[in-house]
Amino acid sequence: MFPDGTVEIMKTDAAIRRAKELGLDLICIAPTAEPPVAKAMDYGQWQYEQKKKQHDARKKQHVILVKELKFRPNTDDHDYEFKKNHAIRFLQEGNRVKAVVQFRGREIAHTDLGQKLLQRFAADISAYGQMDGQPRMEGRNAHIIISPVKKH
Repeated sequence: MFPDGTVEIMKTDAAIRRAKELGLDLICIAPTAEPPVAKAMDYGQWQYEQKKKQHDARKKQHVILVKELKFRPNTDDHDYEFKKNHAIRFLQEGNRVKAVVQFRGREIAHTDLGQKLLQRFAADISAYGQMDGQPRMEGRNAHIIISPVKKH
């Protein structure tokens, strides 16, 4: 393709010669196409446009983070509400939430309290996110991961 809008199928050396006559470079746009697609344009300008496209693509992407909230089996209602509101905000921003119940000392004997707390937490924020599996125990911690609900 040439700057004047003409599109031709020609041999490589002829295309290079024509691009040089116009004071431009021959840039291979799609080398795997049959026949390969090349464009006559300024190489510096083409590099600039490619960088700009990559920058715009990077600007639009969103990295999903996993935000962690820690509870204890006997977490107070006020603290629970506070952390629940944080989790809702995280989910609305598009991040995942990992809720962890830590058991210390003799609290490990009451893992059922931690499981109930996580189930309650998942039920309370079900409008904003869904559970990825059931609450799991790992050592002295029980945790659950909640992903944001996809908006249609």
